[in-house]
Amino acid sequence: MHLPIHIRRLGVTDFESTWHAMQQFTATRTAETPDEIWLTEHYPVYTLGLNRKEVRLPSLAHIPLVMTDRGGKITYHGPGQLIVYILLDMQRYQLNVRKLVSLLEQAVVELLAKDGIAAVAKSDAPGVYVADAKIASLGLRIKNNCCYHGLSLNIHMDLSPFEQIDPCGYVGLKVTQTHDLKSELNLENAGEFLVKKLTQQLQTFFDAL
Repeated sequence: MHLPIHIRRLGVTDFESTWHAMQQFTATRTAETPDEIWLTEHYPVYTLGLNRKEVRLPSLAHIPLVMTDRGGKITYHGPGQLIVYILLDMQRYQLNVRKLVSLLEQAVVELLAKDGIAAVAKSDAPGVYVADAKIASLGLRIKNNCCYHGLSLNIHMDLSPFEQIDPCGYVGLKVTQTHDLKSELNLENAGEFLVKKLTQQLQTFFDAL
């Protein structure tokens, strides 16, 4: 059985309205609702997840801070960063959170390897790293066995707002992006690779049931 997964290419969007759209989609979906993957970029915004202890807050008044419902601490989104939102019925694939996080991380690792960049995931710190600098972040929300939010991959953006925070709660954590690694990846080809990889892997999980 070929699994329908709807892909939405949203362009540049406002984080808060996109987040609320994900909440609405998840709240109203049924057992028959096809899963969706949303590709977007966001206007500059800091987002603070549910882990709000000992977080260094930014002091840039022109960039809003939104308290959201994903896991994790604080991060930054801005134009030139690829956002891949994953809206899945996890029961459909018998996925748990750890398997899903690994699936997302491995897709990014394979994307970067295809472009000659050696990247790794870390079991104690979700995300993808190149030489100890973070290049991709993950954050998920699970509700009624369905998930939303997803991953962000730094492509060609202004990284300076990250200096205002401890990214994902890690003091002194460096961030990097594909552009600074002399990569030819861009928002479009990176997004299409990740969509193809994730849909293939989800189909494999579904077929194995």
